[in-house]
Amino acid sequence: MSIEKIVEQALQDGYLTPAMEAEVGRICDTASELSIEEYMALDRLMGALLTGEVVAVPRKQFINVMEEMVLTEAIARVAEIEATSDCTLDLGDIAAYALNRLPPMYATTEEGADYQRSRAREDLQPLIAEQVAEAIARSVNRPDFYPERQALGKSASDEVLGQVSTLLKAYAHKFEAHA
Repeated sequence: MSIEKIVEQALQDGYLTPAMEAEVGRICDTASELSIEEYMALDRLMGALLTGEVVAVPRKQFINVMEEMVLTEAIARVAEIEATSDCTLDLGDIAAYALNRLPPMYATTEEGADYQRSRAREDLQPLIAEQVAEAIARSVNRPDFYPERQALGKSASDEVLGQVSTLLKAYAHKFEAHA
């Protein structure tokens, strides 16, 4: 979709979704030069955002606490394996595999998230550990069918440190308070 079409859709709907915002960013990042029409469309979008004619929808109005729980478990297990072997595992594949086999636990408030975390620790921790272990076992034994595949939201220039930093920012915002 072009910048002009995205801006037109945003003006029509009155909302700029995270997907629309990401697509505009992707186009701007990959284009060597924007056209006059694209600059004019971006200017129209900026004006509409400033006047309130278009509202930017926040990226996340809710969280899936299960993602935090699975990532915490997966990071610990993957770190153990990678420290004791020459095996490199894909944390995203492992987390996705486990999450697809666990119930979602969404929350819209910090109180709700705390409740869901507590519930997950009490009732689901063994199941979370079991699914992460199964995901790791499958990952270790899986042949590399499509080595050219590219992970979601990841460009070839991403560094591991940047990925870990992004994960921590997204999921460990109150780690020190709970530790």
